Amino acid sequence: MIDTHAHIYLEEFKNDIDEVILRCDELEVEKIYMPNIDHTSIDDMLELEQRYSKMCVSMMGLHPCSVKKGFEKELYLVEEWLGKRKFAGVGEIGTDLYWDKTFWKEQQEALNIQLDFAKQYEIPAILHCRDSIDETIELVSKKKDDRLSGIFHCFSGSVEQAGKIIELGFYLGIGGVATFKNGGMDKVIPHLPMDKLVLETDSPYLSPVPHRGKRNEPAYVELVANRIAELKSISVEEVKEATTKNAKAIFG
Repeated sequence: MIDTHAHIYLEEFKNDIDEVILRCDELEVEKIYMPNIDHTSIDDMLELEQRYSKMCVSMMGLHPCSVKKGFEKELYLVEEWLGKRKFAGVGEIGTDLYWDKTFWKEQQEALNIQLDFAKQYEIPAILHCRDSIDETIELVSKKKDDRLSGIFHCFSGSVEQAGKIIELGFYLGIGGVATFKNGGMDKVIPHLPMDKLVLETDSPYLSPVPHRGKRNEPAYVELVANRIAELKSISVEEVKEATTKNAKAIFG
């Protein structure tokens, strides 16, 4: 399995990161893709990548919730890092209308600039779209060309929205929400094509059942795989095989 989205460089993992990685080894989680948040997370992310270079892979971007006044400085840093070395993707980028709508205009500008980075370096864009999925689809569609692809992370939208995302050439990141009793994904996942799904945890957030409310970790990606298999009436092996193949197609 591959966890396409986990923030395991954060404080929540400081005391037991070795055990977290060991549990991944035991469950054959072969790669963990780590999206950046902002300037405060870069050093810890890169240090963890160096420490566990066979498993942990860094991405570079500015999270929409970190887009504030003067966000241009953050983007200069992102651009600088992308020019310095190879990253697996531009992420985590996107929009967020859940926490704060104050910087909506700035969020759109930051997303557009970072989508251009993804095209320039020909690496995938990893998109956050909490309470803003339609708006994000529209923004991405305006930038769409053959060089732009990636993942709509933490997908919890409708079948119709999924269709629009797939049409744009993007994949759907399925995580812990798929296991929530009232998450609504039980009505959607059966209709999603397996060749467009990837697994993710968004660790330390959004733990799948039965760990909901506790810290999430990449080993729990298996619980997401189990839930997809259950909802699509296929084997867990089929889910693992398909989602791993998809992740490798995205990240190369």
